[in-house]
Amino acid sequence: MVRESDGDNARLLAAMTRFRHALERATLPLDLPGANEARHLRMRLVDQLDDYILPRLTSIDAPVLAVVGGSTGAGKSTLVNSLIGREVSSPGVLRPTTRSPVLVHHPDDADWFADQRILPGLARVTGGPATAVNAASVRLVATDAVGRGLALLDAPDIDSVLAANRELAAQLLAAADLWIFVTTAARYADAVPWDLLREAAERGTAVAIVLDRVPAEAMDDISAHLADMLREQGLSQAPIFQIAESPLEDGLLPRGQTARIRDWLAALAGNATARAAVVRQTLQGALESLDGRAMALAAASSQQAAAAGALLDTARNAYDDALEGVQVGMRDGSLLRGEVLARWQEFVGTGEFFRQVETTVSRLRDRVTAWFKGEPPPAERLGEALQSGAELLISNHAELAASAASRAWRSLPGGEQLLAVDPALTRSSAGVDARIERLVRDWQGDILDMVREEGADRRAMARFTAYSVNGLGVVLMLLAFTSGGLVLLEVGIAGGTAVVGQKLLEAVFGDQAVRELAQKARERLLQRVAEVYAAERGRFYEVVERLQVSGESSETLARAAADVKAAR
Repeated sequence: MVRESDGDNARLLAAMTRFRHALERATLPLDLPGANEARHLRMRLVDQLDDYILPRLTSIDAPVLAVVGGSTGAGKSTLVNSLIGREVSSPGVLRPTTRSPVLVHHPDDADWFADQRILPGLARVTGGPATAVNAASVRLVATDAVGRGLALLDAPDIDSVLAANRELAAQLLAAADLWIFVTTAARYADAVPWDLLREAAERGTAVAIVLDRVPAEAMDDISAHLADMLREQGLSQAPIFQIAESPLEDGLLPRGQTARIRDWLAALAGNATARAAVVRQTLQGALESLDGRAMALAAASSQQAAAAGALLDTARNAYDDALEGVQVGMRDGSLLRGEVLARWQEFVGTGEFFRQVETTVSRLRDRVTAWFKGEPPPAERLGEALQSGAELLISNHAELAASAASRAWRSLPGGEQLLAVDPALTRSSAGVDARIERLVRDWQGDILDMVREEGADRRAMARFTAYSVNGLGVVLMLLAFTSGGLVLLEVGIAGGTAVVGQKLLEAVFGDQAVRELAQKARERLLQRVAEVYAAERGRFYEVVERLQVSGESSETLARAAADVKAAR
């Protein structure tokens, strides 16, 4: 129930305000199945909170707002003018007939409607019926013909040919304490108005029906049928006011035809208890209708969060797979072919050196020492070949990751939508090749630093290391792209190459140190690759995170709705 005390209303208002903030955060940006319906539901709920529930809770004693709504050509404006006794709302000939809302109130109630307390999205204008206004404004008319405590609002057509008019009509009806629905004998069973009447029934909105242009001979039958339809929709308490088909007098309905509804409205305006009952009925109905709608929105928000999470997981998995692919490429010896193999053989002296390695480690060391005492070996060319191979390995897997992630997104809810916004996600970023080139060069610098540090700790090898930092560095790079074990001797030339590299380094540093150096070299490279891939993956993350979708929004909305239920 809506509470009577100021303290209870204050608690309810605070809970409603938190609920409104939760709605603001519960965006539904992804085009998921049912998302359009959920967005419309959210928009209608926000409108009702802003235009009715929050203003009414803030000002529980404000005048009752009766919104006069109905289908195109039903005679809404003519009815309002006839109730006032003069033209305040221009009835149109062309459709849509009512183009902008007109709010008629008692002069003493002007303060309630002049500010943004209700309908905050509509500008206020004053002036006569000929005043130029648009659908984004409401024209205020002050007159003694309306009793204090009651205001009439002539709304646009609920079935207008203009979508903006239909939306505004729905918004105004959601802002009403009382809905005066105007229909005709010819159109009272149309589907569109009954959709809104059912919504009014679900929300507990107070409703009155004006049945216009009724042939005298059919009045009883049509009224009985309409009453049955209202009862079926849970609106059996809605009063029905009949207006017989009759010619207008100076553009107004004959006074006798509107006497009953005019007296009913006057009695409502003059009776504070009756007005409070209308407000209580509609407000309580609106509050109770929040439960189901809030839960539906919380579920939709949760679906959005799940879809966003799936998109993030897909991108993460794609780049995790890419990093694993680089790791495999470093172990399987695939780089020790082609250009790298040719440069390696050039570096070590082709077949003659292989035969010497197979003899003894000491002869290997003698051979290596001889290189550095004579003409320097082409270490630079081998390093360049290794660099190109490493760059290609890393770049290829980055491109595969972008392709795999975008391909998977196309099959996931919301993914196609985000790729349309940022089609560059289907490939690696423009600057990734330059970053990878820099990455490998920096890693090569790491390798040389490691060789220097290791050589500095081995005094007996100081002279040798001084001659061979670059050479030993490229050999360590080469060894980093194999599994580093002698078992590779059985896999052919590439395996033999790895064995040679390992033997050479062991001759200088010892087997344990070589294993540690090779492992450290791999870890350093993978760490740098992971950083580049994280930046590439971040492009996907950024697109999703810009949506500001999270499971927390759904949970916050559900908690806020529960707080409202507990407070009312």
